[in-house]
Amino acid sequence: MSNETEKPAGNDLDRRGFLRSAGGAAALAALGGAAGLGTSVLGAAPAAAASNGHGLTITDHAVFGRMHYYRFATNAIGWNPGVNVLLPDDYFQTSWRRYPVMYLLHGGLGDFRSFDMNDDIRGVTAGRRIIVVMPDGGKAGWYCNPVSSFAGPRNWETFHMSQLIPWVDSNFRTYAEYDGRAVSGFSMGGFGALKYAAKYYGHFASVSSHSGPASLRRDFGVVVHWANTSSAAVELNGGTVYGAPFWNQARVSADNPVERLGSYHHKRIFLVCGLGDDVNETPVRAGQREFRGLLHNAGIPHEWHELPGTHFVRREMLQRDIDGAIARLRKA
Repeated sequence: MSNETEKPAGNDLDRRGFLRSAGGAAALAALGGAAGLGTSVLGAAPAAAASNGHGLTITDHAVFGRMHYYRFATNAIGWNPGVNVLLPDDYFQTSWRRYPVMYLLHGGLGDFRSFDMNDDIRGVTAGRRIIVVMPDGGKAGWYCNPVSSFAGPRNWETFHMSQLIPWVDSNFRTYAEYDGRAVSGFSMGGFGALKYAAKYYGHFASVSSHSGPASLRRDFGVVVHWANTSSAAVELNGGTVYGAPFWNQARVSADNPVERLGSYHHKRIFLVCGLGDDVNETPVRAGQREFRGLLHNAGIPHEWHELPGTHFVRREMLQRDIDGAIARLRKA
């Protein structure tokens, strides 16, 4: 266990809120800032081998250096979500080498471009042998299949876990196994990472949460209310993730990291939050501290960091997270 206090890199982006993770400038092209650098055709070499399957149909594809952008038609989502797949520098130098994968989940009001546009994902993975998959998760999808939706299907959990992961393993040279996968995320995505790692124990050997909630019920269920209110406003046209005014208690318990402690045994666990107080980080920090205390009492090893500032991705912690995941997973 580690408790370190370091200065955050770059500007203190405290202005980013739980539902304001600065996910994407909608006016930019599919990979913001990369206009003119890619080929927006399905047959763009060398990723032409990617094919339909597992409930997904490719509707758009472009290549921007190491970054491969896709959009999919899927019955799980009522529109065509995007996914960025960032390949290692040496991916195409051999035809036999396999790589571990990190699924990196964006925060609220973000999208699949967030870590590329805002957090230098290409820089922090340069020279590192890991594939990073960054999918859409909805503006306030909370990495869930909602109790109700009046905006068409928004089954993000089904899209990610039942369709995208097997599609990635079918189309890229991955280790399609427990020791071959990590899941990480920021804010809403940090919650999604903790949730997926617990509910789908055999999928991920490493889980990381950057300013993500770890306790749904504490403080009178503030995070559940957050999820319900935000999803109703910007994702589900009045529907909710967990049900309102009465929660679907079974779903809350199934998704709640502090109620799933046994599912974190034998995993690398990496937690980050800020020491500053605002509407976002204050409840996140309280929930992470509760979660850490329970992990400690259960004898489950974990690495944690509380750093100056509030609710933003700390580049040095993202770098440390990626390097730690590579150390835990099967080597390329």
